[in-house]
Amino acid sequence: MTTGSVGERIGAYRRRRGLSQAALAGLVGRSESWLSQVERGVRSVDRLSVLLDLAKVLRVEVEALTGQPWQYAPGGSPIVGDLAEVRRFFARYDSLLGVESGVEILPTDVGLRVEAAHRAYQAAQYERVVEQLPALLSSAEPLRWFGSGAVRREALVSYVNAYAMAAKLLTKMGAADLALLSADRAASAAVDAYSVEARGMAAYQVVCALLRADRAEDAERLAVQMAEAVQRESRPERPTVVSVAGALWLIAAVIAGRRTDRGEAWRRLDQADTLAAMLGQDGNYAWTAFGPTNVAIHRVSVAAELGDPAEAIRAADAVDPDRLPAGLNSRRAQVHLDLAWAHVQRKRDADALLHLMEAERTAPEMVRYNVMARELVREMLARQKKSKTSALHRLAVRAGVLD
Repeated sequence: MTTGSVGERIGAYRRRRGLSQAALAGLVGRSESWLSQVERGVRSVDRLSVLLDLAKVLRVEVEALTGQPWQYAPGGSPIVGDLAEVRRFFARYDSLLGVESGVEILPTDVGLRVEAAHRAYQAAQYERVVEQLPALLSSAEPLRWFGSGAVRREALVSYVNAYAMAAKLLTKMGAADLALLSADRAASAAVDAYSVEARGMAAYQVVCALLRADRAEDAERLAVQMAEAVQRESRPERPTVVSVAGALWLIAAVIAGRRTDRGEAWRRLDQADTLAAMLGQDGNYAWTAFGPTNVAIHRVSVAAELGDPAEAIRAADAVDPDRLPAGLNSRRAQVHLDLAWAHVQRKRDADALLHLMEAERTAPEMVRYNVMARELVREMLARQKKSKTSALHRLAVRAGVLD
């Protein structure tokens, strides 16, 4: 793999393809001067969709440009970790071999373990969850065939929760194959559980995994169709259903923003707003973190996807992260990451640094493994006079941008 910053990687792969800067810039809808600045490290690639377009034109994986696993779901970030144990778990297929764990399964105990994993994930403690994932899934696997009637349906919902947890983490880590496999297992069990909430939860994770696998059209179709289906079942007295429908509209809005369809992105955000008003509070039903504040955060994120820093800053005025339920560190940090991006685009590096530092204070692992956060730091370093004692330099070291 080519070494260096994202800009240097783009330049190397461009030359390998025999393209001029003018030709490559034209193919992704940008100017030659913009691409020149990116390759020289003067500025970053300012939209996720443009990075994806560059990878397609250069005929490489996005990881070849970023140098790290890449994640397309909202609020997500890549993380480097050892997945060997997780891969071994998914390759075992004990059920096909008739291998039983020999341990008595207590669904309530499994449910508590799954809840703890979800909380750790939402607190951006990704490395901790990676370590626990094989044991967690091993304990949840027998739930697929546990009990009968209402007991079985409850066990299946717990199984869906476990594999949804796995899918979101694996998507975060950039393991598209395992994420799709985990999300598919959740989807199969959700159908058997006869639960609209479980079906919606599983669908959301399938959407995120499809995005990670660069299948945006399939992801968008599923997100919109499932959002419409779950919304038809939404009632004020069913807050979990309302929250799942809202989460699906939010991911659908991000996808529309990524393909620069401003009108459709805002329409989907308005659908989510309607559901947030029905919910009437900031909640965390089905681990969605859905509510008015999360909708407001997504308005900032969608503006960033659209490449509109002014709109992102305006939208952030309506966000009060303190209204979110306790423990949602990744959601709190996301708005600061988006605002850091917006200020960097306007060359307000001091403001951007403050937001990056606040994001790091809130969720250190989220900043440490976030590709775009690292590129923002690189861009600011290129504009700053060299100093090994500045706050920006220290952040760059902590983020792994500098040794």
